[in-house]
Amino acid sequence: MKKRLLGWFFVFGVMLGMPSVVFADSTGDEIAELRSRLQKLEERLDREQTSGIDRGQEKKSLDEIASALKGITIGGGATMIVQGVKDANGDGQLSKNEDVTDASYSVDLEFGKEFEQGHAFIHLETGDGAGVDDELKLFSSVNRDADDSDNAVSVTEAWYEHQPGKGPFKVAFGKLDPTSVVDNNAYANDEGAQFLGSMFRNSAVIEFPDNGLGARVSYDIGEKADIGLIAVDGDADGEDAGDGMFVGGQLNFKPRLLDRDGNYRLLAWSNGQNHTRWSDTEKNKENGYGYGLSFDQELTDVLGAFVRYGWQNPKVVLSTADDFDIATAAGLEQAYSLGLQLKGSLWGRAEDVTALAFGQVFPSDEYKNQDSTRKAKTENHLEWYYNWRVNDHFHLSPDLQVVWNPYGGDAVNGNDTILVGGLRAQVDF
Repeated sequence: MKKRLLGWFFVFGVMLGMPSVVFADSTGDEIAELRSRLQKLEERLDREQTSGIDRGQEKKSLDEIASALKGITIGGGATMIVQGVKDANGDGQLSKNEDVTDASYSVDLEFGKEFEQGHAFIHLETGDGAGVDDELKLFSSVNRDADDSDNAVSVTEAWYEHQPGKGPFKVAFGKLDPTSVVDNNAYANDEGAQFLGSMFRNSAVIEFPDNGLGARVSYDIGEKADIGLIAVDGDADGEDAGDGMFVGGQLNFKPRLLDRDGNYRLLAWSNGQNHTRWSDTEKNKENGYGYGLSFDQELTDVLGAFVRYGWQNPKVVLSTADDFDIATAAGLEQAYSLGLQLKGSLWGRAEDVTALAFGQVFPSDEYKNQDSTRKAKTENHLEWYYNWRVNDHFHLSPDLQVVWNPYGGDAVNGNDTILVGGLRAQVDF
């Protein structure tokens, strides 16, 4: 009993920080064991305290990462196209009536970030192959998606958009795409999922420059209308960006005819790059300008229709290219297109879409009068596609195009009619 009491007094003394006392009845092994247990207890407490700090730091780091990633969107897609042409009419063909088959692909990556009163966006793009367009001579091409950049990655867009107070007004600065503001259309504006022909993507008589540095503003007038304006560097090289700018504007009315969605856009544009007068080539610093409309209207649950029209100043031709030669330049004055889109729910394929469109491009009289041997006929385009949804991320689209009077009937090769058949594969993620 005496030994037990002495042992407990010793333990309490050590735990309370009292000086160590060696009692005659305590053994050295017992003291060593107690010291070992105390050391292990201290180490365990230290580990738990450190672990708690680490967990707190880890949680803080995760919270910071989550906050940084909030509002970020990442998306992308790849488009692969193969097209075959009956009776290609390009100047470089080996024979007058040559059939060709070519392929092309493009890849897009998009990064967005939402802020409290703004939005940042970056669009990267690459691709290879001109498709069959370099085998053809046309006023309007048959493969709007072709990106013959030899696999070089380019920054297609990079901008920041500010929305003060989350109101109806927005303003954006950076590298901008002018086609995102002018000449939009719900049924004919996406070469990756809708029509491949250029004239069904945008008007053939709007002199859109490449994406360039500039600014855009938009104003949402309630649910019935909105306004968009854009001004970008006309030659997209950043040099003297304020000179020769492309300026465009669009007023969009949304009246909900038939109690269904519809857009009725009126647009105008000006291109300040150097233009040459057809009638007087000494006047080579003229401006180009034009106007147009782009309507789309849902008619039923499965059927929609669109129409697009454009006109440009026929007295001048864009002449800023290094290899410009007015003797070989093409001058256009007017173009229109119209078409119908049908949803696959009509035949049990709710996610599928098919569409048919027809359009014409009209050369100007000034262009025709430059050379008495020119026929300068109206170029006619017909296109049909079927967009088959294989799954949520993969679509296949057979596409058929017919072109009458290609290049106004003035191409050296080919016939009066060109037939283009193709297949498009679209991967989205």
